[in-house]
Amino acid sequence: MEYILQPWPWYVSGPCIAIIMFLLIYFGRTFGMSSNLRTLCAIGGAGKRVEFFKFDWKSQKWNLVVVLGAIFGGFIAHYFLSNPINMDLSEATIKDLTVLGFNDIGQSLLPPELFSWDAVFSIKGILILIIGGFLVGFGTRYAGGCTSGHAITGLSSLQLPSLIAVIGFFLGGLIMIHLIYPTLF
Repeated sequence: MEYILQPWPWYVSGPCIAIIMFLLIYFGRTFGMSSNLRTLCAIGGAGKRVEFFKFDWKSQKWNLVVVLGAIFGGFIAHYFLSNPINMDLSEATIKDLTVLGFNDIGQSLLPPELFSWDAVFSIKGILILIIGGFLVGFGTRYAGGCTSGHAITGLSSLQLPSLIAVIGFFLGGLIMIHLIYPTLF
Protein backbone atom coordinates (compact mmCIF):
# COMPACT_ATOMS: atom_id res chain seq x y z
CA MET A 1 0.00 0.00 0.00
CA GLU A 2 2.90 2.35 0.71
CA TYR A 3 4.03 2.08 -2.93
CA ILE A 4 0.74 3.45 -4.25
CA LEU A 5 0.85 6.45 -1.87
CA GLN A 6 4.22 7.64 -3.18
CA PRO A 7 4.81 9.36 -6.54
CA TRP A 8 5.65 6.78 -9.16
CA PRO A 9 9.04 7.07 -10.85
CA TRP A 10 9.27 7.94 -14.52
CA TYR A 11 10.28 4.39 -15.48
CA VAL A 12 6.88 3.13 -14.27
CA SER A 13 4.51 5.96 -15.21
CA GLY A 14 6.19 6.77 -18.54
CA PRO A 15 5.83 3.25 -19.99
CA CYS A 16 2.22 3.10 -18.72
CA ILE A 17 1.41 6.26 -20.69
CA ALA A 18 3.32 4.89 -23.70
CA ILE A 19 1.33 1.63 -23.66
CA ILE A 20 -1.97 3.52 -23.48
CA MET A 21 -0.90 5.81 -26.34
CA PHE A 22 0.22 2.85 -28.45
CA LEU A 23 -3.18 1.21 -27.96
CA LEU A 24 -5.05 4.43 -28.78
CA ILE A 25 -3.03 5.01 -31.95
CA TYR A 26 -3.33 1.35 -32.93
CA PHE A 27 -7.12 1.50 -32.66
CA GLY A 28 -7.30 4.88 -34.45
CA ARG A 29 -8.29 6.92 -31.41
CA THR A 30 -6.98 10.23 -30.11
CA PHE A 31 -6.87 11.43 -26.54
CA GLY A 32 -7.78 14.88 -25.35
CA MET A 33 -10.11 16.34 -22.77
CA SER A 34 -11.40 19.34 -24.73
CA SER A 35 -12.93 17.14 -27.41
CA ASN A 36 -15.37 15.92 -24.77
CA LEU A 37 -16.95 19.36 -24.53
CA ARG A 38 -17.65 19.19 -28.27
CA THR A 39 -19.16 15.73 -27.79
CA LEU A 40 -21.36 16.92 -24.90
CA CYS A 41 -22.56 19.90 -26.94
CA ALA A 42 -23.37 17.60 -29.87
CA ILE A 43 -25.30 15.27 -27.54
CA GLY A 44 -27.24 18.33 -26.30
CA GLY A 45 -28.27 19.23 -29.86
CA ALA A 46 -25.86 22.07 -30.65
CA GLY A 47 -25.34 20.56 -34.11
CA LYS A 48 -28.77 21.87 -35.11
CA ARG A 49 -27.43 25.43 -34.92
CA VAL A 50 -23.67 25.26 -35.35
CA GLU A 51 -21.90 23.29 -38.07
CA PHE A 52 -18.89 22.54 -35.82
CA PHE A 53 -21.06 20.31 -33.62
CA LYS A 54 -22.49 18.27 -36.52
CA PHE A 55 -20.55 15.01 -36.31
CA ASP A 56 -21.03 11.41 -35.24
CA TRP A 57 -20.81 11.94 -31.50
CA LYS A 58 -21.67 8.30 -30.81
CA SER A 59 -18.21 7.34 -32.05
CA GLN A 60 -16.74 9.49 -29.25
CA LYS A 61 -18.69 8.01 -26.33
CA TRP A 62 -15.60 6.08 -25.27
CA ASN A 63 -13.79 9.36 -24.58
CA LEU A 64 -16.53 10.41 -22.14
CA VAL A 65 -15.56 7.36 -20.08
CA VAL A 66 -12.06 8.89 -19.88
CA VAL A 67 -13.60 12.04 -18.33
CA LEU A 68 -15.60 9.99 -15.83
CA GLY A 69 -12.43 8.05 -14.99
CA ALA A 70 -10.54 11.30 -14.42
CA ILE A 71 -13.28 12.60 -12.12
CA PHE A 72 -13.62 9.39 -10.10
CA GLY A 73 -9.87 8.79 -10.12
CA GLY A 74 -9.24 12.29 -8.80
CA PHE A 75 -11.84 11.76 -6.07
CA ILE A 76 -10.33 8.43 -5.03
CA ALA A 77 -6.79 9.79 -5.14
CA HIS A 78 -7.67 12.85 -3.07
CA TYR A 79 -9.80 11.20 -0.41
CA PHE A 80 -8.22 7.74 -0.14
CA LEU A 81 -4.69 7.82 -1.54
CA SER A 82 -3.39 11.23 -0.51
CA ASN A 83 -0.23 11.37 1.52
CA PRO A 84 -0.50 14.72 3.35
CA ILE A 85 3.04 16.01 3.62
CA ASN A 86 4.44 19.49 3.39
CA MET A 87 6.13 20.32 0.13
CA ASP A 88 9.83 21.00 0.16
CA LEU A 89 10.16 24.39 -1.55
CA SER A 90 13.24 26.47 -2.09
CA GLU A 91 13.81 29.56 0.03
CA ALA A 92 13.57 31.74 -3.10
CA THR A 93 10.11 30.32 -3.92
CA ILE A 94 8.92 30.82 -0.34
CA LYS A 95 10.18 34.41 -0.41
CA ASP A 96 8.46 35.11 -3.75
CA LEU A 97 5.17 33.62 -2.59
CA THR A 98 5.32 35.57 0.68
CA VAL A 99 5.73 38.80 -1.29
CA LEU A 100 2.65 37.82 -3.34
CA GLY A 101 0.63 37.47 -0.11
CA PHE A 102 0.51 33.71 0.41
CA ASN A 103 0.47 32.27 3.94
CA ASP A 104 1.24 28.70 5.05
CA ILE A 105 3.40 28.15 1.98
CA GLY A 106 4.06 24.52 1.10
CA GLN A 107 1.22 23.07 3.17
CA SER A 108 -1.30 22.69 0.35
CA LEU A 109 -1.38 22.36 -3.41
CA LEU A 110 -4.57 24.44 -3.34
CA PRO A 111 -3.77 27.57 -1.35
CA PRO A 112 -6.87 29.18 0.17
CA GLU A 113 -5.75 32.58 -1.15
CA LEU A 114 -6.74 31.28 -4.60
CA PHE A 115 -9.12 28.37 -4.03
CA SER A 116 -11.38 29.35 -1.13
CA TRP A 117 -15.01 30.30 -1.74
CA ASP A 118 -14.22 33.83 -0.55
CA ALA A 119 -11.60 34.17 -3.29
CA VAL A 120 -13.86 32.68 -5.96
CA PHE A 121 -16.92 34.81 -5.16
CA SER A 122 -15.06 38.10 -5.07
CA ILE A 123 -15.33 40.48 -8.03
CA LYS A 124 -11.73 39.72 -8.96
CA GLY A 125 -12.31 35.96 -8.64
CA ILE A 126 -15.41 35.99 -10.82
CA LEU A 127 -13.72 38.15 -13.46
CA ILE A 128 -10.68 35.85 -13.52
CA LEU A 129 -12.92 32.79 -13.93
CA ILE A 130 -14.97 34.35 -16.74
CA ILE A 131 -12.05 35.88 -18.65
CA GLY A 132 -9.80 32.87 -18.01
CA GLY A 133 -12.52 30.44 -19.07
CA PHE A 134 -13.10 32.38 -22.28
CA LEU A 135 -9.38 32.50 -23.04
CA VAL A 136 -8.92 28.79 -22.36
CA GLY A 137 -11.92 27.91 -24.52
CA PHE A 138 -10.82 30.21 -27.32
CA GLY A 139 -7.22 29.00 -27.13
CA THR A 140 -8.26 25.36 -27.14
CA ARG A 141 -10.40 25.84 -30.24
CA TYR A 142 -7.81 28.04 -31.96
CA ALA A 143 -4.96 25.57 -31.24
CA GLY A 144 -7.06 22.63 -32.39
CA GLY A 145 -6.97 20.90 -29.02
CA CYS A 146 -6.03 21.15 -25.38
CA THR A 147 -2.74 20.66 -23.60
CA SER A 148 -3.34 16.98 -22.93
CA GLY A 149 -4.38 16.29 -26.52
CA HIS A 150 -1.38 18.03 -28.04
CA ALA A 151 1.22 17.04 -25.46
CA ILE A 152 0.23 13.39 -25.17
CA THR A 153 -1.50 12.36 -28.39
CA GLY A 154 0.00 14.91 -30.77
CA LEU A 155 3.60 14.45 -29.69
CA SER A 156 3.18 10.66 -29.54
CA SER A 157 2.10 10.64 -33.17
CA LEU A 158 4.93 13.05 -34.12
CA GLN A 159 2.71 15.93 -35.27
CA LEU A 160 4.58 19.19 -35.88
CA PRO A 161 1.53 21.39 -35.04
CA SER A 162 1.37 19.71 -31.62
CA LEU A 163 5.05 20.41 -31.00
CA ILE A 164 4.48 24.07 -31.87
CA ALA A 165 1.37 24.17 -29.65
CA VAL A 166 3.21 22.60 -26.68
CA ILE A 167 6.06 25.11 -27.03
CA GLY A 168 3.40 27.84 -27.09
CA PHE A 169 1.77 26.42 -23.94
CA PHE A 170 5.08 26.54 -22.08
CA LEU A 171 5.91 30.05 -23.30
CA GLY A 172 2.42 31.24 -22.39
CA GLY A 173 2.77 29.71 -18.93
CA LEU A 174 6.12 31.41 -18.38
CA ILE A 175 4.74 34.77 -19.53
CA MET A 176 1.69 34.34 -17.31
CA ILE A 177 3.53 33.44 -14.13
CA HIS A 178 6.38 35.94 -14.49
CA LEU A 179 4.65 38.95 -16.08
CA ILE A 180 0.87 38.82 -15.80
CA TYR A 181 0.26 36.95 -12.50
CA PRO A 182 2.27 39.37 -10.31
CA THR A 183 0.22 42.31 -11.61
CA LEU A 184 -3.11 40.51 -10.94
CA PHE A 185 -2.32 39.54 -7.37
